[in-house]
Amino acid sequence: MFYEILIVTLLGIFAGIFTGLIPGIHINLVAIMVLSSSMFLLNYFSPLSLALFIVAMSITHTFLDSIPSIFLGAPDSGLELSVLPGHKLLLEGRGYEAVFLTVIGSFFAVVSALFFTPVLIPLIKYGYPLIEDYIPHILIVFSVILVWREKKSRIKALMMYLLSGLLGLAVLTFYGSDVFTLEQPLFPMLSGLFGTSILIVSLMEKTKIPEQKITYPKLKIEEVLSYLGLGFVASLLTGTLPGLGASQAAIMSSSVKKKNKPENFLILLGSINTVVMVVSFISLYSIDKARNGSVLVISKILGEFNLSHLFLFLFVSLFVAGIASFLALKISKTFSKVMSKVNYAKICLSVISLIVIMAFIISGPFGLFVLIVSTFLGITASFMGIGKNHLMGCLLFPIILFFLL
Repeated sequence: MFYEILIVTLLGIFAGIFTGLIPGIHINLVAIMVLSSSMFLLNYFSPLSLALFIVAMSITHTFLDSIPSIFLGAPDSGLELSVLPGHKLLLEGRGYEAVFLTVIGSFFAVVSALFFTPVLIPLIKYGYPLIEDYIPHILIVFSVILVWREKKSRIKALMMYLLSGLLGLAVLTFYGSDVFTLEQPLFPMLSGLFGTSILIVSLMEKTKIPEQKITYPKLKIEEVLSYLGLGFVASLLTGTLPGLGASQAAIMSSSVKKKNKPENFLILLGSINTVVMVVSFISLYSIDKARNGSVLVISKILGEFNLSHLFLFLFVSLFVAGIASFLALKISKTFSKVMSKVNYAKICLSVISLIVIMAFIISGPFGLFVLIVSTFLGITASFMGIGKNHLMGCLLFPIILFFLL
């Protein structure tokens, strides 16, 4: 049994590299493929082994998905805002440093979650029912804070928040509609708002990527601990409440800080991105609720999820986190060397083309329309000089309405 667990864990890590580095290939897609093939796979692997494959893939993915977000401007769902501070550091020749910061956040998030699990189990079990009825009110408060903190123009910030919110509402309404065929609606919408729009603006401004240096951030321990703590608390909300992703949690948690340096924000986002996955395992055990697609597949494969499963998942997550940290840093070094030697305009056009093709394959013709509209809205925000974090209204606004109506 030990060797089987080791084999499926290593296979999961390999799959996580694939999903993390290729834009549009999400862990949920692979998890669903595993579920649909389970009748065949169960002839060779136990249900627990299939579940551990998904665990290893999911954790590895959260370490590596920052690489295409930062170096290529092609964000994964849930990590949209990493493009903004990550791209800033990339233009300063510090792309490797940006990935390093997300890895710091991710690794220590796993360690923290493992350490605090005995506290998290009862906290989620008894705390979730207390806040369940106040989810929309919490999101409204943080949305107001988000808009209010825009120094350049609160009116423009509110306008972009509402426009993106209406876009999100329309896209999520059409999802599953008999009128339009739109699968995986978040991919074209988020790719347009935070991916292709940034790449097109870079092309228009003839952005040049400077030579990338392998540098390491100068961090203050108290700041790192502060942002790791914020990320941990925000992850409890994201891992237990439906519809919230790492970017929304990062917005909410960073809003308590007056100033957010790109370095600190990347640590925060990295920690949330990974610990949300770990907290989802704890939520499955504590309140029997799956808060993302891969955990839902795990629950269907295993049927009953007990305490032994939980602790095995947590220790496998720690093992995978160590390997994934090493892989993320090695791969980002390769990206750093390549970026300074290639034509960035061609990279932008290649990534845009890839996103367009993936949007058509994954979401169909209507997905292309959503991608175009989202891209236009993202470009508008850039020309207005308004922070793109306001475009997260595309998810926050529909979620608020969902709970209120």
